[in-house]
Amino acid sequence: MADTISALIIGDIIGHPGMRALFAGLSSLIKKYSADIVLVNAENAADGFGLSAEQAQKLLDMSVDVITTGNHIWHDESVFEFMDRSERIVRPANYPKGAPGKGSTLYDKGDITIGVLNILGRQRLWTVDCPFKKATEELKKLRQKTNLIFVDFHAESTAEKEAMGFYLDGKVTAVVGTHTHVQTADERILPGGTAYITDLGATSPEGTVIGFDAELAVKRVTTQVPHQLNVVDAPATICGVHVVADKSSGKALSIERLQVNMGL
Repeated sequence: MADTISALIIGDIIGHPGMRALFAGLSSLIKKYSADIVLVNAENAADGFGLSAEQAQKLLDMSVDVITTGNHIWHDESVFEFMDRSERIVRPANYPKGAPGKGSTLYDKGDITIGVLNILGRQRLWTVDCPFKKATEELKKLRQKTNLIFVDFHAESTAEKEAMGFYLDGKVTAVVGTHTHVQTADERILPGGTAYITDLGATSPEGTVIGFDAELAVKRVTTQVPHQLNVVDAPATICGVHVVADKSSGKALSIERLQVNMGL
């Protein structure tokens, strides 16, 4: 409908299997949901850690509108210059001044302008600036241009994610959690009209531990030896949500979880 916006928000892409699945399945998902906007978290696209400039460009070329990231974005330095010049990729806004890239962006597509904000949690993660304070600062800028604002809160703690959802309720269109790679079943519209889910899940190979070799993951936790985890080349599942929002007010009207097994 002309007075609403349809957005697909896809969870963390894990390595080549995740990229392959998204490349194969994204166009059909866009058609199925009549998606106006596609947002994808891609901080794990490069063999599970980081994102290369080449991969970032491939994502934008395959109809991804804005790429969000997280604490692993720094593993591949080839993306740093890309982040500095592109308005279609963001990293967590609460990294200190001087870090490559930007934490929020405004993106125009046809008659739609959306704001996208990326924030990093602090519980059991790097010590960065306060995510709640930084979110407030960034929203002051974004809300001058649009009411359609999507927030990727890349965090470890469920409690911190839920707190951010309620903190931003009524101020943004959606708050979606990323980082833990396991899709949660708590998608809902908060009282103020913000769509929320604690974690989108990952676009990752099946039969794994958060996208990585299960045997190595078990060995790591049972021996406490920090074995390097590897992405398994296996069929992958696309995880995320579909959000419909009022174009004028920015309020979310619905949120639906999606899991699509690509079988390749």
